[in-house]
Amino acid sequence: MKRALLEVPPPELAEWMVDRGFPGFHARQVLRWVFQRRVEQFALMSDLPKALREQLDAEWQVFATEVAYHHVSPDGTDKLLLGCADGRRIECVLMAEGERRTVCISTQVGCGMGCVFCASGLKGVERNLTRGEMVEQVVRLRNLLPAEETITNLVVMGMGESLANLDNLLAALDRICSSEGLGLGQRRVTISTVGLPEKMMVLAGLGRQYHLAVSLHAPTEALRNELVPINEKVGLGAVIDAADAYFRNSGRQVTFEYVMLRGINDRVEDARALADLLEARKAHVNLIPYNPVATLPYERPFPSTIQKFVSIVRGRGVSVSVRKTKGREIDAACGQLRRRFEDRPTVAIS
Repeated sequence: MKRALLEVPPPELAEWMVDRGFPGFHARQVLRWVFQRRVEQFALMSDLPKALREQLDAEWQVFATEVAYHHVSPDGTDKLLLGCADGRRIECVLMAEGERRTVCISTQVGCGMGCVFCASGLKGVERNLTRGEMVEQVVRLRNLLPAEETITNLVVMGMGESLANLDNLLAALDRICSSEGLGLGQRRVTISTVGLPEKMMVLAGLGRQYHLAVSLHAPTEALRNELVPINEKVGLGAVIDAADAYFRNSGRQVTFEYVMLRGINDRVEDARALADLLEARKAHVNLIPYNPVATLPYERPFPSTIQKFVSIVRGRGVSVSVRKTKGREIDAACGQLRRRFEDRPTVAIS
């Protein structure tokens, strides 16, 4: 099997070249073609010796994934379903709004956190993604953009619990943010987590400038235990304490994601409890009206309910916004597209 180019550190690629009689500096050229010039075939890397291009083509592949499905919604959202080398499938999304070009990537095949309303975790977690599989999602989505455009923001909010695969995620982000990668600023990266306090503390101690988004979904211990089963093991208080530590160490305001479910966590008493929890903190609440999933019983709140919830929380001095839903026509919510296609053969779309 050919090796995946984006899995290996640049020094390892340079060493491979030297072992075969080629100067190691050609490794930088290869990566420049992929990251800066958007080339996906070794044969097109015209400033490399022909013999090296042929050797690369024989032993390496630029992408180890294949595009199983690509669709664009009427609002311009691109959704890719990628087939991995082992046959498993993952999802990633490109969203355009104004001057922003945001990509959303996955970190695992499936998810083991068990949030009751989420499509990603209906079959549990199958495995962690490698660093290269994460980088490939970003590069593939970037390559969908016109030549004069590039990615402005990256959100790690796709399939999987980001911090459960922290080492591979950090390695992938190091490459994406490197000047020899895509050069994306750390402050333009948002890492989402359901709330793993120990991993949050590790991330807080690294001195990175990534933005942290905690998937809260409930303002009380009892309700969060129902909606986010992992909370029974970690506890809401520990999650909030770890979020506070991240803010102290990084200086970055933490966002609390809150999926709104009709009649379950969108009530007046829920809004008041959320305000009680966060009003003394420098935090932001991102309300996410539920994107319905087939076979699950949860529904999207009424617009009037959302407005009332916002009014109560904002009235207590807590920063709050409502996420605009994009890509509903193409199953853009995490895990939906994979479920729809999981029993179909992989067919690449050009």
